[in-house]
Order: sequence, then C-alpha cells, then structure tokens
Amino acid sequence: MMEGRGKVLIVEDEFLLALQLEDILAGGGHAVVGTAPDLASLDSLDEAPDVALVDLNLRDGLTGPVAARQLAGQFGARVIYVTANPGQIGTPADTAVGVVQKPFTRQSILAAIAYVLSGCPDASRPADLEPLH
Repeated sequence: MMEGRGKVLIVEDEFLLALQLEDILAGGGHAVVGTAPDLASLDSLDEAPDVALVDLNLRDGLTGPVAARQLAGQFGARVIYVTANPGQIGTPADTAVGVVQKPFTRQSILAAIAYVLSGCPDASRPADLEPLH
C-alpha cells in the first residue's frame, strides 16, 4: 500500500452520497475501486481495496457491519465506518480504525484516509475519526 494514495471501496446505498464520496476521493488522488450499495455487490469486486468506507444501513438492511467484517477477512481492507448511527456497528471488523460521522466533510474523509494510509500513528489521529468503543 502506497502512502498518500489508496484504493478505496465505497459501501453506501445512497446514490448521491456515494457520488459525493467518489468526488472527494478522486479529488484527493485516490482510486475508487468500486461502490457497493448492498452486501451482494461485494461479490463482483474486481480489485482488492486498501480502505473501505462503510455505511451501516444499506439497500438490503443493516448489513454494513457484515460487509465490513467480510472485507477485512477477505482483503485485509482497513475499515472506516461512515454513519450517523455508530451504535449499530455491533462487533467491529478486525481492521476497523474508527467512525466518521455523517454528515461528513471533504476534509474529514481525506484526513481519515490519509491516517489509515500512513499506518494509523497514534499521535496524528484526525479529530473527526472517532475511535470505536
């Protein structure tokens, strides 16, 4: 994984939010390897992501936590939950690094991605990337 640029998967069922995240990531120099609106969409991934931005409530229900654990197990992808309901995470993915609350900003998303790609140094955790409880 190259520091600074990452391959990012967006797990989000709201089309406009997914487009906004794609725009933010592309503007930050990252490659979007796909957008998954539901759990079944993960089966058609062509490329392994370094990082996954995961919403909890997807098109097929509260399947984001399952998707996160699947991405962690299958690809070792670092997971950043992007949600307004972090209490619904349940058991986080082994590779989960935290939560960016909705509504998010461009800076909060890019700072969280940069933090993950730099190896998650304790001293530089972004304020908007809340730790998991």
